[in-house]
Amino acid sequence: MGQRYIEATMFLQMMRAGARSLNKNVEAVNALNVFPVPDGDTGTNMNLTITSGVKEMEKFAAAETVGKMAEALSRGLLMGARGNSGVILSQLFRGFSKAVADKERMNARQLADAFQRGVETAYKAVIKPVEGTILTVAREAADAGMKRSWSTEDPLVIMETVLNEAKRTLARTPEMLPVLKQTGVVDAGGQGLVFIYEGMFAALSGKEAFAPEAVSALPDLESLASMAHENYQAKIDPSEIEHGYCTEFIVNLKTTRRETKAFDEEAFRNEISRFGDSLLVVADEELVKVHIHAEYPGDALNYAMGYGDLTRIKIDNMREQYEAAVGEAPAAKPAPKAAPEKKFGIVAVAAGPGIAEIFRSLHVDVVIEGGQTMNPSTEEIVKAIGRINAEHIIILPNNKNIILTAEQAGEVVDVPVTVLPTRTIPQGLSALLAFNAEATPAENEESMREAYQAVQSGELTYAIRDSKIDGYEIKKGDYLGIREGKIEFVGQEVTDTAVELLTRMIGDGADVVTIIYGQDVTADQAEALREAIEEKHPEVEVEVHEGGQPVYYYLFSVE
Repeated sequence: MGQRYIEATMFLQMMRAGARSLNKNVEAVNALNVFPVPDGDTGTNMNLTITSGVKEMEKFAAAETVGKMAEALSRGLLMGARGNSGVILSQLFRGFSKAVADKERMNARQLADAFQRGVETAYKAVIKPVEGTILTVAREAADAGMKRSWSTEDPLVIMETVLNEAKRTLARTPEMLPVLKQTGVVDAGGQGLVFIYEGMFAALSGKEAFAPEAVSALPDLESLASMAHENYQAKIDPSEIEHGYCTEFIVNLKTTRRETKAFDEEAFRNEISRFGDSLLVVADEELVKVHIHAEYPGDALNYAMGYGDLTRIKIDNMREQYEAAVGEAPAAKPAPKAAPEKKFGIVAVAAGPGIAEIFRSLHVDVVIEGGQTMNPSTEEIVKAIGRINAEHIIILPNNKNIILTAEQAGEVVDVPVTVLPTRTIPQGLSALLAFNAEATPAENEESMREAYQAVQSGELTYAIRDSKIDGYEIKKGDYLGIREGKIEFVGQEVTDTAVELLTRMIGDGADVVTIIYGQDVTADQAEALREAIEEKHPEVEVEVHEGGQPVYYYLFSVE
């Protein structure tokens, strides 16, 4: 007879093995990108997400219950989630974790139910679920696990059933999603999930030895955040820091040592925000994780103690950190008063120094470096929001694979957030031109949405492999003219392809064409393209900007 329960230690080993399994196959998942362009990053996003979750679990490696391990996993995944696939993965295990939150260990039925709850949570997080994706793979696998749980008490049998059905469903995804069938690939997110399940099964069956040092060979969330923090420190004057102590701690709400106040997350956020800025509060049934920049950290700690015992307290003097980073201590001067809180703050995601500068010139407060091949995490967006002292935050993701992450970030901060689902850089720029600092959030959302929906977006890149899609026979190295996310034209020369794509986009009635050229295009080449368009379409005004973006030779907008 097989084992009857999964203990906390085994659950940690399962998730470690799942992370290792995906890590070994990151490039295989990335290669399943539907379009043959150099921007496949599903594997990378899922890998960084699951690694963040496992690293959070490892902080609680001595935990004695599956529930506590699962809660740690959920927290780590939430803050480390990158891209749509990463957000969906975080939601799958968020529901899983809630299902076992009060469990000391898992039996077969509870394991099956946890997978089922994960699917329900993930489907709720996606406004328009698409079948033939990671969601379908997870759902069919969980359904099979639930059915099997009625006839077995062995968790290994459940895990094997879930894995096998996930593989079968993955193989069927091309029949469910036509674009997958066209390109002859299975769904990348679904494949990533199968790799995770394979690792979990291997650990549970004893086929993979315990090897914590091999969790991930890629940079983890903490190191990425650290680098971002160091870069930020290099740009500030310590005398301008109003709240000088980066304060982090965890509140244990389940203490029995003394009487505590009933915890209400919203009220807690509102009250503790009085003691500083850059606030982040992430809570579950037992623990509250707090990050705040405070001038008097003791005040924040004393307030939080009213709700439970404090643990993992970490306080860093940011003024000293700055001085260490730059190697000298500037002359002290009285700290100025904080800038008055403004009505709106804007966060935008963009790749390329030129594009970032354009966004800043349009009153964007924080530009997060990111886009295709480098989707920012939930935590990076949360930290960007924390740098802005405003009543309401507007986020422009400017990439379809960052929208869910931005929405998830908006749910865990203490300030109202509007995520405008911009899918391209031209859409983000058009939205900004319609922004009105004197309008209400609802008015801005409406006018900015109307503006970005009125612009046509195009881009020019190259094919990284032979492919057949949308009726085109594409060869590796061909230039691809893409219009609104679909391949519009395939050419063998950059400028000719750009001219043909723009001609099709201009059509009748266009007034303005904006050309943003990337890091692999010279100013002379961009100017030659401008002249070609003006000669062919004299009625159109053409603007050219240096974007410096990777991956895409040109970004186009037509209005």
